[in-house]
Parts: sequence; C-alpha cells; structure tokens
Amino acid sequence: MGFRIRILIVFCLASIYTYSQEGIPVYSDYLSDNYYLIHPSMAGAANCAKIRLTARKQWFGQEDAPSLQTLSFNGRVGERSGAGIILFNDKNGYHSQKGLKLTYAHHIMFSRDEIDLNQLSFGISGGVIQNQLDETKFGPTNNDPLIFGGVQNDTYFNLDVGASYNYLDFYAHATVQGLIETRRDLYSDYESDNLRKFLLSAGYVFGKRESFTWEPSILFQIFDQTKEKSIDLNMKGYKNMDFGSLWAALSYRRSFDGAQYITSSGVQSQKLQYFTPIVGINFNNFMFAYTYTQVTGDVKFDTGGYHQITLGVNLFCKKERYDCNCPAIN
Repeated sequence: MGFRIRILIVFCLASIYTYSQEGIPVYSDYLSDNYYLIHPSMAGAANCAKIRLTARKQWFGQEDAPSLQTLSFNGRVGERSGAGIILFNDKNGYHSQKGLKLTYAHHIMFSRDEIDLNQLSFGISGGVIQNQLDETKFGPTNNDPLIFGGVQNDTYFNLDVGASYNYLDFYAHATVQGLIETRRDLYSDYESDNLRKFLLSAGYVFGKRESFTWEPSILFQIFDQTKEKSIDLNMKGYKNMDFGSLWAALSYRRSFDGAQYITSSGVQSQKLQYFTPIVGINFNNFMFAYTYTQVTGDVKFDTGGYHQITLGVNLFCKKERYDCNCPAIN
C-alpha cells in the first residue's frame, strides 16, 4: 500500500505539469532571453528581431519521457507594432501536441527621445493546437470499448492576451493564456474546456552595464480550473564583455499545492519544487544557453534531471541601444 500511495503522490505533484501540457508548458525557457514565449506583448518589444530555438528532454533513460521543441521569431513592424510566430512540438508518452501561434503586439512609447526606455505594450496570440493520442502501442486491452487501438486527433483554437511595461531597468508582464473555453473531445466528455492560466512576472536589473549586473525576478502562475498556483524565484547575473556577455541564472519553483503520503514513520506532506541552473553566452548577435532542472523531495519519478538547449540569433538590430540595464530589450 505504501508504494501505491507514493505513486499517487507523484501524480498529484506532477499535476501542474500535466495541466500545462495544453499549449506550451511553462518551464524556465523565458530566462534564456525568451520572454516572448510566454508573454505575447513582448513581440517586437526589443530593439532586435529575435529567433529562438529550444529543445528539452526530461528523465533521460526513461522510455517515452516528455520532450519539447519550440521555434519562435518576433520583431518590430513599423514604429509601434510587433509581430511573432511560435511553432512547438510537445510529446509525453502516448500523448503529443503540435501547435502554431501568431502574435500581434502594439507598443506605446512614453519617452521623450529614442534611447530612454518607457514602453507600454499589449499583445494577442491566436493559436491552433493539435492533440494526438497514439493507442497503437497500448498492448492487450481486453476489448476495452474506450480504446480504439488507433491514433486519435483533436484540433482546437485558443487565444492568449497580455500586457508588458518596460521602464529603464524595471519590467513587468501580465498574460492570460487559453483565454476562451474550447470543446475538446480527445479523452472524454468530462474533460474540462477551461484551459485558462494566468501569468504574472516582474524583475529589476541592478549594477553598471559596463561591468557586472544582477537581475532578480519572479513569475507567478495560477490555473483557473484547478486553482493550482506556483511561483518562480529567479536570480540572473551578467558579465558584460567586448563580444557580448557571459551570464548565469538560478531559478527555484515551488507549488503552493501539495499532497500527503504515508511512510513507515507516518504521514508526510510534499509540494512540487525544483531548482534550475542556467548558463549562457551572448556572442555578438548569437546566443547559446544550457538549462538543467532537478526536482527535489522524497517522492519523484527518478533521480535524473531535465536538460534543455537554447540557440538564438538577433537580427535587424537598431544601431542605438536604449540607455538602461535592460537585457531583454537591448
């Protein structure tokens, strides 16, 4: 019984991952200079157009372990508009999803000149997502009427909306993902139509741009249907060089929701939490980052971590940078 309870707690703690599988899961990708991936209002907010490619693999050594690949591009269109596109492929065991998002953003600049940053942005993304359930590998099912033995597909549309404010060394973002309720029939009639998720983030950059800068930030998530909540506490440091910058980050995510399980010493409780160190380099207009995530606690699938590589390139950059410590914009 103790083993079964431990398995149950694993699934309870992983529920924040499972629910976030509808759409692009929110990991720590945004810390690799990729806030557009979670906030549509950041499309075209920077003084360069940005291409970002990420590849994530979880639980090495586990068959059909979760994996995620994303490709995004965003840039300025005219003086006050931005546009972007995101392609993603997410696989988790027999379940997978592929999607495309198109983004439009509008930027209002309150500065008196072109180098002082004081910008309010609004963005909207429309996305088409195809869910797929591969039942061909289920094996013997004893003629279960709910299992067809083939590949089932379900496609739906949804919207993300958000706003961002960038003022010198400070920034704040607010986004609603999965704004509209969508009928999905892939699993059962009891599957929730509410995919709505709220994201709030903010940060500030300290130090001198010519030497070393620190960037503490937070990200708060809440799922509308289940009321699950989590927070990311992040610290990022930059060492600016002639060729660009060397940087590193450490992120700590903790869920506000947990569950109890039984051990030989009695009833214990645990909440989802993990640490994510990131290292990266910006070389001229190119960017490379490596991310490693380690789940902590007594109950987890295995002792392995999650690995991610991010590649990026900046294009069509303005000759004059903003006069601020604002890496996501400059």
